[in-house]
Amino acid sequence: MSKQPKYRQVADALRREISDGKYPPGSRLPSENDLTERFSASRNTVRSGLMQLVSEGLISSSQGLGYEVRSHEVFELNASRFENLSFPQQGDAFNTDVRNAGRRPHQTFRVELKPAPPEVAERLKVESGSTTVLRFCHRFVDDVPWSTQATYYPEWLVNEAPRLTEPGDIAEGTTRYLAGLGVEQGGYFDEIATRMPTPDEARLLEMGAGVPVLLWTRTGYAADRPIRCTLTTLRGDLNRMNYEVSALANRDEGQ
Repeated sequence: MSKQPKYRQVADALRREISDGKYPPGSRLPSENDLTERFSASRNTVRSGLMQLVSEGLISSSQGLGYEVRSHEVFELNASRFENLSFPQQGDAFNTDVRNAGRRPHQTFRVELKPAPPEVAERLKVESGSTTVLRFCHRFVDDVPWSTQATYYPEWLVNEAPRLTEPGDIAEGTTRYLAGLGVEQGGYFDEIATRMPTPDEARLLEMGAGVPVLLWTRTGYAADRPIRCTLTTLRGDLNRMNYEVSALANRDEGQ
């Protein structure tokens, strides 16, 4: 006899069945009444087991509709090619990558003058609290909230590139716009981390309980100094990132 609490036995059994494909993404689980009978358990015990799976991000619950296995239509981002001007783009890098994947991109913008947060100032090598331009994007793939992106530009750069303060999208992408002015991003430094979302992040990305966020910080450098710091917050259940460290022709042939 299992020494696991009954609600964990319920969660473990359903988790296995989801993993084995008995309940595929988008399908509904049996009702609480049916599960109560199946596991010879109280409704509260069954509900605790189901909430365990909700907290893990495996299922979602809707008032009056029961429990549904989450669909995870993952978008794969090649972070090496993202914003790389040697690859052809139709507009900015996000729109290009999403369209190339056969998906439909959409994004909204907000532009503000903001004091540089300490962690941003450190990366941009400017004084903490000095003026930056923040370009904030709320991004969607097929109308599903996918990520937010906050890019900070130092004040000295804005003086050379005034379109950075425009409230809408820069059609050719900011990296290509800056390169056209002679401010070319010659390299970048990436930092990757994960954590659970803040309430505001969960609201913007419409995330259920138990789903973490992937935090991607990219600091872009021109020849002599940093030119921007981008903080991207991605839904952990809908995104996967990869990098290519060299020209991998043999990998492309194998794919």
